[in-house]
Amino acid sequence: MRTQPQAVVSAVDGSGVMLLRGRPLWQWWLLSGGFFGAVYLALPSDNPWAWGLYNVIGFASAAAIVIGVRRNRPRRSGPWYWFAAALALWAAGDVVYQVQFFVWDWQTFPAPADGLYLLAYPMLAIGAFQLIKGRISGRDRAGLLDAAIVSTSLSLLCWSFLMRPIAVDESLSVLERLASLAYPAGDLLLLIMVVRLSTTPGARTVSYRLVIAGLVAELVSDIGYAVVNMFTTYSDGILDAGWIGMYVLFGAAALHPSMRALSEIAPDRTERFTTGRLTLLAVASLLAPVVLTVQGLTTPASIDWAAIAVSSVVLFLLVLARMAGLISRVQDQAAQLRALAHNDALTGVPNRRAWDLELSREMAKAVRSGDPVAVALIDIDHFKRFNDTHGHPAGDRLLKEAAAAWRDQLRTADLLARYGGEEFGVVLVGQSLETAIAVLNRMRAATPNGQSFSAGVALWDGREIPEQLVARADEALYRSKHDGRNRVTAATSATTAQAGARSL
Repeated sequence: MRTQPQAVVSAVDGSGVMLLRGRPLWQWWLLSGGFFGAVYLALPSDNPWAWGLYNVIGFASAAAIVIGVRRNRPRRSGPWYWFAAALALWAAGDVVYQVQFFVWDWQTFPAPADGLYLLAYPMLAIGAFQLIKGRISGRDRAGLLDAAIVSTSLSLLCWSFLMRPIAVDESLSVLERLASLAYPAGDLLLLIMVVRLSTTPGARTVSYRLVIAGLVAELVSDIGYAVVNMFTTYSDGILDAGWIGMYVLFGAAALHPSMRALSEIAPDRTERFTTGRLTLLAVASLLAPVVLTVQGLTTPASIDWAAIAVSSVVLFLLVLARMAGLISRVQDQAAQLRALAHNDALTGVPNRRAWDLELSREMAKAVRSGDPVAVALIDIDHFKRFNDTHGHPAGDRLLKEAAAAWRDQLRTADLLARYGGEEFGVVLVGQSLETAIAVLNRMRAATPNGQSFSAGVALWDGREIPEQLVARADEALYRSKHDGRNRVTAATSATTAQAGARSL
């Protein structure tokens, strides 16, 4: 039997990941990119082979993204094609740059290569924005505010130390000044995308981390390039490692199979305000006074008070909005907890705890107003037999439907609560004993599924404690069951009950 040479054998593992000699394709890409990147950095900067290798890495990364999209087939491929186009533009800009300086000896600024470089920034930002938008199911107001707080602080930092020196440099022409400002502006745009991508919900997959790392690598080299050029002229060197890293990391992110989940909408989940997130927001909020302090210590005569003032006001308003959102969320959660603590989970009516609180409250109000208070206990007849015959789910439905039907027969001021099991309690305020019995009989007739209940009702004498009043209603309920069920029985008066207890 003919076999293929081991060096060219490919396989697919159970997850659909393409393997080459036991390794997934994305790992081979990382290893190859790291190796050729190291070779480039080891070559002299003026070596044509070094520039050619650099260009190959750039164009190969764009091709790797396209291959990753075709192979992994994500639901939203648009962001990845924007990434591929941006990297291809940067690689094309490198080629034009080399032709400008080594063939045409074009030393002026800006040059054609700058147009390609600058066009790549918004394309990369569009891809990141689409990726962010695809991961959010709702408004994500909290994440948006957090990103806005961090972005505002970083914008001040970028303006004060990178962009403002360019803006006030009178030695530059208008075109040179605009082109020079466009680079840090592009980096700031990408930095905002990184912050927003980091604060969005969604899967934190390997592909997600590779995309973030690629953007960060690009930003580190860009910002380092800008800082170096403030003091001297940068020539090829260690900063190239960041740009090569960006190319390699983006290609690996697209080739990794987890890129399919990267643009999937994240399920709604409870927001967690972690220590790391709080620390990030605190540092971001303190950047404005830090910038003011640095400028006051170094160049007190040229403090950029307008930018610092605007940034501080915006930060204050954003933090205020964030705190308002947190307070609102805490209040909503507190209301939900109160509802869970005082409502029966099955029927939705108040539970035994709420019954005890409301009964004591209504009795205290009746002392001041003089209104009568009637208490009834209800027990669904033969509920255990119904459960055994029809099953527990049917029994649960009976409890829910019965509670809803009984509540329709009561006034808003009256209370229906689940006392326990198939037993319910009713508090009727401002009703005589006869009216209370009539209301309970209407409730009994409204019981669904042809079922009935037995009930005992007691009228408060104005002196009993809640436990004594409920005990009389419970005794009357017992008599209803003893007398054949499906009836409402009035309790004996408190005086009669006390006399009977003494005779015993």
